[in-house]
Amino acid sequence: MENKKKRRPGRALGTFCMNAVPVFYAATCIFPVIWLFYTTFKTQEEFSIDVLALPKSWGNLANYAYVLTQMPVLRAMWNTLRITVIVLFFVLAISFINGYFLARFRFKGKQVISVLYMSNLLIPIHAILVPIYILFVKIGLSNHWYSTILPCICMELTTAIFLVWSYVDTIPRELEEAAAIDGSSFSRTLFTILLPLLRPVLVTCGIISFFHVWNEFPFSLILFSSEKDYTLPLMLMRFKGEYFTDYPRVMTSLFVSIVPALVIYALFSQQIIKGMMAGAVKG
Repeated sequence: MENKKKRRPGRALGTFCMNAVPVFYAATCIFPVIWLFYTTFKTQEEFSIDVLALPKSWGNLANYAYVLTQMPVLRAMWNTLRITVIVLFFVLAISFINGYFLARFRFKGKQVISVLYMSNLLIPIHAILVPIYILFVKIGLSNHWYSTILPCICMELTTAIFLVWSYVDTIPRELEEAAAIDGSSFSRTLFTILLPLLRPVLVTCGIISFFHVWNEFPFSLILFSSEKDYTLPLMLMRFKGEYFTDYPRVMTSLFVSIVPALVIYALFSQQIIKGMMAGAVKG
């Protein structure tokens, strides 16, 4: 009994230290967003006096009015949104089909395709910016609102395909064989039986791709030259120099641009966890 009592303070200290580290890490991630939010209600004078202080008035919406009326934030958000939606559609559709066929069928060239997909993970994006720029200029695909769609699809496909591939491997083949015996066609089995089973990993792929495309910057920088086609990251970069002295307005434009991403994460964060946990348990 005495030994157990002696161990309790040490065990409590160890538990406290183990919990303190993730709590501190979470605070360092959350505080910048909170600081960004309440800075949007401050004036330039308040910001200059104390950067970290709370605003004097929470009803000061002048920065929001200026950003939404004088700066092309909404137009850039629309440009980013339509590109993101199109990229997500093709990434999920292609990764679902490719991941399934790579997991279930053996055919000539399968190893070559796997190596090509793997090579996309090994090549840094900055190494292909110049070739992509030259190629797109030559074929006339630069400086259009859809210019970044194809590069973004190609960059997101590899991870999504490998995730779907590994997830399909965990699903018993007997399920499809039983469906075939019951008279189900291949397409019906694929879309009515397997697709619902793959929903966790597809949701995970979709959310990961959403954040990548929403924050995509390198392709936009080299392929867009007209302001009407600017995406959010590019618009924020171009306006940084013009509004560098008025930090509350800059912070407001940043906060408005990350609100959709925060909403998506709040709505689907549990789906990401479920998808990863399902894959871990099945594997």
